[in-house]
This record gives sequence, structure tokens and C-alpha cells, in this order.
Amino acid sequence: MQKVREATELEYAFLFTLRKVNSINPEGFKPFFNDMPIDPYIKGNYRSRRLSRFMISEDKVIKLPHGYLFQSKEYNPLLGDIRREFAELDDALIELDIFQDLVLAFIDSCRLHPEAEIGVHQIRTTCSPNSLGNPAPEGIHRDGTDFIGIFSVDRDNIQGGETHLYTAKKEKPVFNKVLYPGELILVNDHEFFHFTTPIKPQTDNQGIRDVFVLTSPSLLSE
Repeated sequence: MQKVREATELEYAFLFTLRKVNSINPEGFKPFFNDMPIDPYIKGNYRSRRLSRFMISEDKVIKLPHGYLFQSKEYNPLLGDIRREFAELDDALIELDIFQDLVLAFIDSCRLHPEAEIGVHQIRTTCSPNSLGNPAPEGIHRDGTDFIGIFSVDRDNIQGGETHLYTAKKEKPVFNKVLYPGELILVNDHEFFHFTTPIKPQTDNQGIRDVFVLTSPSLLSE
């Protein structure tokens, strides 16, 4: 087994960062999560998803042509080596200032190259009294990219959904926290595995967890 190098708290702070993005009001995103196509690659119909890829031109977020998502089984043992296609993000969502600000915050925080390609996953996970929602059905994993950002949009009538980071799959997490609306965690995917615990409702009604997941590179191909 490969030995995982030790890191100080200062290094961890550099390798992942949690911040509250005060300039972005997540309320503006909420209507765009109400009409989401079901993820056809996950059994149970509890996850909805859209996906687009972008780059920056003159400080403007530009949507790139449609592509498909592909990860190897090394990174995604559940859905690896499968070409997955999802509906694009709504054009009206992309035009929002808060969406442009979110992508720019991700690029600036990760110090990405100006021509870097960004993938933005819009994901809703639902749960009911009879069914948990699993935000990470592949388990503790890496995505196979360089940087990941998870921005919390909404948590409604749920418990659970705690984000964990690990230096190795069989180690205890070095970070674990529920991400509340407006919080953004940035992670170096080369250094950490990540996972989000299942969600269940607090009452007899449905519960939801809405997030954007940003990656660079996008892992999308034409």
C-alpha cells in the first residue's frame, strides 16, 4: 500500500478551503432546481442533474459545445468507463450574475489558467421517509480532475448530507461538515478523496439537497 505523506494543518488549509461566498445569494438559484431531469444512470430516481462546460473570455463565462462525461473505473467504480450525457444548464441560469460570479470565484480561488475548462454539475438529491438520498453512490472517491468546488444552494427538510475529505480511503476524515447554503468548499482532487453522507427527511415530507459541483478540467468530451 502506498504510504500517504503527512501534512500539517497549514498544508491542509492550502489544499482545501471552505468559504462563505457573501456576494452570491443562493436564493436566486432555487427556481432552476425545480425542473431538473432525473439522472438516468442512478437507480432509484432520487437524483436530478444537468451538466455544462465553460471557459472564461474577457471575464465573461462562455458555455462550450455539448459534451459527454467520462470517468475511468479507477475513479468511479460504479459508473466508470461509461459515456454519460446530461441535459445542459438552463441558458437563463447561465446568464445570472450570481452564476457568473460563482464560476469566477472558483477560477480565482483555484488560480486556474485563464483558458481552463470548467465543468458545472447542477445536482438535486431527494429523500423520503421510505427512501434515503445518496449524494455519493460511488462511495469515498476522487473525480479524476485537478480541482473540485462544491457550492451549497439549498437544504430543505433534511438531516445528513455531511461532506467528508480523506487523505486515504481507510483513514478517518480530515474534514467533515454540513455545507450550508452559500458555502463553497474547494478541494485539490489529487490530494483528497471526498464523500457526502446520505440524507433523510426530518419530517414525513420529501427532503432535498441542491448543489453545484464545479470541476477543472471538466471531464467532458465532444
